[in-house]
Amino acid sequence: MFKPYGIITPVLTALDDNENFNETEYKNFIDHLIKSGVHGIFSLGTNGEFYAFNSEEKLRIIKAGIEAVDGRVPFYAGTGCITTKETVELTREVSSLKGIDCLSVISPYFTAIKQDDLIRHYNSVAECTDLPILLYNIPARTGNNIDYKTVKTLAAHKNIIGIKDSSGNFDNTLKYIENTDPRLCVLAGSDSLILWTLKAGGSGAISGCSNVFPELMSSIYNYYVKGDFEKANEAQKKIRPFRNVMQMGNPNSVVKRAAQLKGFKVGPARAPSNIENKEIDNALLEVFKQYE
Repeated sequence: MFKPYGIITPVLTALDDNENFNETEYKNFIDHLIKSGVHGIFSLGTNGEFYAFNSEEKLRIIKAGIEAVDGRVPFYAGTGCITTKETVELTREVSSLKGIDCLSVISPYFTAIKQDDLIRHYNSVAECTDLPILLYNIPARTGNNIDYKTVKTLAAHKNIIGIKDSSGNFDNTLKYIENTDPRLCVLAGSDSLILWTLKAGGSGAISGCSNVFPELMSSIYNYYVKGDFEKANEAQKKIRPFRNVMQMGNPNSVVKRAAQLKGFKVGPARAPSNIENKEIDNALLEVFKQYE
């Protein structure tokens, strides 16, 4: 079964000035990321604004991502929606496409649900596809934390191959690694915890910051697997100034603005999440100087 590894970029979804999908620039940006050394591309993650697009747009974005990646690195596609019905429908459609290595399925969001509800939800998704599935835990956005006991139960599905933990709670990540199923891959979702997740037994990270600093973020993993923990730690610490600026606004919108300021034609975030803030722009430009 497929195993995710390394630094996977939840690629920004390029839009034009009218907030329509810009396929050409999306493919160009993916090409840039791959040539910069990232180990995987993930369409329609949080940084890809999955929440901002309808099903038709999502399919077009995923198809463009498949074409752009062209088998050079593993390709991940996000299919998680609020309801089980919608998630299953989108997962089935996406599963019919060739060129996808793994699905990422965020937990249902907005609605408050219990762990039993999560188990039923993911059971339905796992049973509707043969593709590998990576669970996605981001309770600050969804309002629902996927408990490690739930993950252990869901591991009965062989196509559920791991989880991305964006809780920011390292103890939660450790519970996934230590108390679920050893075959599951655990990925850091918080860029500040990449090295520590690797050292604890995780297999990599889905790194929003790698949209802006792909070489730096990839080097954390590359140095780690070479056994050069000192350089891996230096690379890990270097991202802190940028992450501090991310907290000045909606984090994934700040990441997109940073990519714009670095000259990539990814366009605005879809309103109301677009950032037009001179204070953030100035802070980003100051931070960029530290990476020159």
